[in-house]
Amino acid sequence: MIKKEKIIKKTEDFVKKVFLEDYTGHDWWHTHRVRVLAKKIAISESADLFIVDMAALLHDVGDYKFFGGDEEAGVLFVKKWLSSLKVTEELVGKILTVISNISYKNTLPESSNRKKQNSPNFPSKEFMAVCDADRLDAIGAIGIARAFTYGGFYKRQIYNPKIKPMKNITQEEYKNTDAPSINHFYEKLLRIKEMMHTKLGKKIAKKRHRFLNLYLKEFYKEWKGKL
Repeated sequence: MIKKEKIIKKTEDFVKKVFLEDYTGHDWWHTHRVRVLAKKIAISESADLFIVDMAALLHDVGDYKFFGGDEEAGVLFVKKWLSSLKVTEELVGKILTVISNISYKNTLPESSNRKKQNSPNFPSKEFMAVCDADRLDAIGAIGIARAFTYGGFYKRQIYNPKIKPMKNITQEEYKNTDAPSINHFYEKLLRIKEMMHTKLGKKIAKKRHRFLNLYLKEFYKEWKGKL
């Protein structure tokens, strides 16, 4: 196997090229923020920093959203990259376990959680570090910016009071929704605080969650024309 430092640098360059022209909020800077925060959480949890670094770098590269909804194609794409670097099968398996389970939709009804439930090593410290970091980037000030960037890219309305958020949104509904961006706050963002795995993740989530609520309060105030 190539030296770990070289593998990380090559992967960083690879990811930058993959997301060079991304305008959905899943650009390189999202990956960079997740990577930095994931490593901080990993240190606090005594997790394997190489696995965390690699999984954070690659966590969106195989995202089903960029493969027409085909989750297997995304995972195979990442696996092919890791194999080209001659990463050991054991490490490839650990990295792929993180990125293939990280999607928020896997927490929703109709998701296939059998793999998670049947694995005695899941969730690992490495998964918890990357997962918490990724979800934290979806809330707070940057999370709000990303929500509207994503919605605008896919031509969604900002808000429509006639279209109510789905209280019990399913996996398929989540994947295929074209609802206004404000609905996303209720279908995902406001739920994230209770989904943190780590102590540091929970601490950060509380602060960012409060900001989401402050934003929504001001949003509705302005929507109604109140001074």
